Amino acid sequence: MAFSYLLMKTPPSRTLVPGSDRTALPHAHVGAPTPPQERMQVTVRLRPGISLDTAAATGGQFADQAPQARTYLSREDLDSQFAATQADVDQVVKFAQTHGLAVVHASPAERSVQLVGTAVDFGTAFGTSLHEYNTPQGTYRDRVGTLSVPTALGDIVEGVFGLDNRPQAEPHFQCRPKETGIAHPHTVHQSYTPLQLAKLYDFPTGADGAGQCIGLIELGGGFRPADLTAYFKRLGLKGVPPVQVVRIDGATNHPSTPDSADGEVLLDIEVAAAVAPKAQVVVYFAPNTSQGFLNAITAALHDKVHRPTVLSISWGSAETNWTTQALDQFNQAFQTAALLGVTVCVAAGDNGSGDGVGDGQPHVDFPASSPYVLACGRTKLLATPSAITSEEVWNAGPDSATGGGVSTHFAAPAYQGGLMLPPAGAVLVGRGLPDMAGDADPATGYEVRIDGLDTVIGGTSAVAPLWAGLLAGCNQLLGHPVGFLNPLLYGSLRGKGVRDITVGTNGAFGAQPG
Repeated sequence: MAFSYLLMKTPPSRTLVPGSDRTALPHAHVGAPTPPQERMQVTVRLRPGISLDTAAATGGQFADQAPQARTYLSREDLDSQFAATQADVDQVVKFAQTHGLAVVHASPAERSVQLVGTAVDFGTAFGTSLHEYNTPQGTYRDRVGTLSVPTALGDIVEGVFGLDNRPQAEPHFQCRPKETGIAHPHTVHQSYTPLQLAKLYDFPTGADGAGQCIGLIELGGGFRPADLTAYFKRLGLKGVPPVQVVRIDGATNHPSTPDSADGEVLLDIEVAAAVAPKAQVVVYFAPNTSQGFLNAITAALHDKVHRPTVLSISWGSAETNWTTQALDQFNQAFQTAALLGVTVCVAAGDNGSGDGVGDGQPHVDFPASSPYVLACGRTKLLATPSAITSEEVWNAGPDSATGGGVSTHFAAPAYQGGLMLPPAGAVLVGRGLPDMAGDADPATGYEVRIDGLDTVIGGTSAVAPLWAGLLAGCNQLLGHPVGFLNPLLYGSLRGKGVRDITVGTNGAFGAQPG
């Protein structure tokens, strides 16, 4: 009986929210209905007053032209040009009040309305029912089927987030396995500090990120200042780079143990700040839900206090784990970043071409598959103290290899036009990733400090902050944000300033020249 409403046709006075269809997680078992009076907070996303596509290339943000020739929007310009209309906001507020939901925050600039209410009132408002689901990893609240709203809101509401609180993403880092005392042929263990990698990769000298702000999106874990003090002292840096915390949806800086998400948080901070020690680092902590994740990105892009010029995201999961509304709303946020001149670096995943789905088919990780982000893959790198001796695709097995492949949701962007996939003759039809890569095999990983423990970590989540630090330095030297880098990487900068990785495979896809 709990799902009987979902089997009925949508009433004529209501319309479906496009892309809101949700299915239960694999191996999840439906439990009791969510208590009717359980309170929750939900984010309703609204259409922009002017389509984001209208702005495409108007300031060169999406074109293959030098960053200095690009004109970016200020955050104030963004608010005034692409905000939701007040009339749309008012309609959503009225709808919420009609269903007994309280409005705790309404932002035309962020195109969102935050609502608080009970499970039963939200279920009635959006035409669904909420249940508790049990999985081996724990219990979460969720719903199945497609959401609906009154027909008058059909063109206004683009997404509804927060009815479910399932964990949405995973951190993309891997610790080096502990030594067993058993010798394995051809096993090479080498590690690097971020400063050593910056030297090996020939990062520009004289760049320390001064005047820049790097935003880190974190969905769990935390850091202790004492770890940062000890780490940067060991690196020989003077003082501790400035690190500030922004709390999203009640999340906090909550460090615990080295085997927790603390590994991700400290890896991101230490790598980014080591190569850009004068840049301000702001950590946006949010709950690990699609709602929290999107709200954190939105907050960073609209942050008029810190104004990050680079974002680094080391969390994600396979595209199949996301609703279409989430894929599209995140993608719009990254398109907004391009308009602002903010480069978004995203880890491409660590589970090879299958991305952990386990159905024998290739999959790619999101948000790395967004056409508006710099998708960061990983390699295995061997070097002397002064030079790289070899670098190839990192692959230590199906669940320990760089992510990458072809999106099934996003079409191949214009900047990837004409690219071919092996075998020869296969034209790239979906967004291909990663865009670039860097050392991140745990066997040749990064020396970091996590909760008082000096350790070695790898994973694509190390490459995203490495590139974030690099780009903060580039922004500083250019005196102008690099912004959306992809059109340049595939265009006028193709083959320049990068190493061509031609050896290795991540499962379904192999490296090749070009």
